Amino acid sequence: QVQLVESGGGLVQPGGSLRLSCAASGGTFSSYSGGWFLQAPGKEREFVAAISWNGGIRKYADSVKGRFTISRDNGQNTVYLEMNKLKPDDTAVYYCAASTAVITTARDRYNYWGQGTQVTVSS
Repeated sequence: QVQLVESGGGLVQPGGSLRLSCAASGGTFSSYSGGWFLQAPGKEREFVAAISWNGGIRKYADSVKGRFTISRDNGQNTVYLEMNKLKPDDTAVYYCAASTAVITTARDRYNYWGQGTQVTVSS
């Protein structure tokens, strides 16, 4: 059983940056691929970024390509999401997740989820 805890959310102005962290415990984290999803009020949870177990493969939603970077440090059991050039439309609760798949963008293929961290982009 893997437990995931996100941190790093907050209020930022448009054009600003944030770095989200997802700390894992309770399992062999390096055995899992990692992902980030967002959920805005009244909307479905949607894919943001994913990374394979060793970081060799990464995938991004079109809306964040060139602005967000996913990375991981297996020694620290942590996955990161570096978010730059933030827009008001990026406002949402951000969730990290772990999957036994090599890498996936599909929400239902993730086995474990964190509780989420709020990101608000506003002036």
